[in-house]
Amino acid sequence: MDIEFVRSRFIKHFDGTTGSIYASPGRINLIGEHTDYNGGFVFPGAVDKGIMAEIKPNGKDKVCAYSIDLKDYVEFGLNEEDAPKASWARYIFGVCREMIKRGVDVKGFNTAFAGDVPLGAGMSSSAALESTYAFALNDLFGENKIDKFELAKVGQATEHNYCGVNCGIMDQFASVFGKEGHLMRLDCRSLEYQYYPFKPEGYRLVLLDSVVKHELASSAYNKRRQSCENVVAAIKTKHPEVEFLRDCNMDMLQEVKAEVSEEDYMRAEYVIEEIQRVLDVCDALERSDYETVGQKMYETHHGMSKLYEVSCEELDFLNDIAFDCGVTGSRVMGGGFGGCTINLVKNELYETFITTAKERFTAKFGRSPKVYDVVISDGSRKIC
Repeated sequence: MDIEFVRSRFIKHFDGTTGSIYASPGRINLIGEHTDYNGGFVFPGAVDKGIMAEIKPNGKDKVCAYSIDLKDYVEFGLNEEDAPKASWARYIFGVCREMIKRGVDVKGFNTAFAGDVPLGAGMSSSAALESTYAFALNDLFGENKIDKFELAKVGQATEHNYCGVNCGIMDQFASVFGKEGHLMRLDCRSLEYQYYPFKPEGYRLVLLDSVVKHELASSAYNKRRQSCENVVAAIKTKHPEVEFLRDCNMDMLQEVKAEVSEEDYMRAEYVIEEIQRVLDVCDALERSDYETVGQKMYETHHGMSKLYEVSCEELDFLNDIAFDCGVTGSRVMGGGFGGCTINLVKNELYETFITTAKERFTAKFGRSPKVYDVVISDGSRKIC
C-alpha cells in the first residue's frame, strides 16, 4: 500500500493539510475451519495486504469520509440516527458508535482510505477496515485507552450491530494482533491466544482464488452448525460436562453413532479431527516441520470436502492440481462454497505449480484463477 498515494488523495479532497496515517491488515487462516462456533481453536495470521487511512480531527460534529477505491464521498454525524446509507461508510460509522459506547470521546474527523485486500478472497477486508478505524480513534481520541482485545470486539460489534453480519472474532483479532513472522492460535472459548513462529524458509504461501462467489448460503452454514449442536446434545446425555464439540473425542462420538443421523455424525467427525489438527500444526511449527503442516492442510481439505461438504468442484480441482504438482500443503480456506485455496509451496516448485494451475483450471472452467502471494505481517499500527 502506497502512503504517498493515500496522502495525495487526502490532501486533494480536504483542506490541503495532512493528518495521521494508520493501517491494518487482512488475514489468512492456516488451519482450523468451522471450529470457532464449536469452542475450538483457529490459527490465523495477518498478511501484507490491508487498509490504509489518513485521518485528521476536523473540529466539527461530523465525519467526512472519502473512499479512494470507490471514488465515493460521504458525510455523517456521530449519533445513532445519523447512520449513512452507503454500505462502506456504515463500517466507519459503526466503529465510531462502538467506540463511543466504550467511553471514547470520538469527535468529527476527515478521512480518506484505500485498500489492497482482494475482495471476495476470504482475507477479511471488512475486518481490516474496522480495525484501522478502531485503532486510529483509540489513538486520536482515547484519553482512557481501551485494550487491543476490546478493539477487536469493536470490529465484531460493528458487523453485528451495523452491517448485519453475525461473525466470530477471528478476523478482527488477527487484524489487530498480527505479528510479522508469526501465526496466532486463538482459543475461541477462552479467547486466550499464543504466537507461533511461521518462517517457512524455502517455501512460499500463495492463495489461488477460484473466483467462485462465497454463497455461504446462510442456510447451509446454519444447517452444519445445527448438526454440531445435535451431536453435542446427544453426547451430553452420557457426558454432562460436555458443552462444545471441542470437549468431545472420537470415542464419545462413536458412543452416540446410533442416536444421531449419518450426516450429523460426519459433521462432528470433521470438527473433532480439525480441532486436533490445529494442535498438531502448532507442535509441528515448533519443530519447523513444514512437511507435517502441509499434510494436515491436505487432511483439512479432505474433511471439508467429504465430511463437512463445504467445498465445490473448482476448489477440489485446485487441491488436486496442488497434490499432482508436489505442493507441500493445500486446502480450501474459509467457510467454503467458493473462494480460495491456501497453498504452502516449495520455492523450486512455485512457477510450475502456478503455470499448471492456470492452464488446467482455464481448460476446465474457462477462466483463470487469481493468484495472491502473501507474507505474514504486523497488525494494526500507526504509520506516521
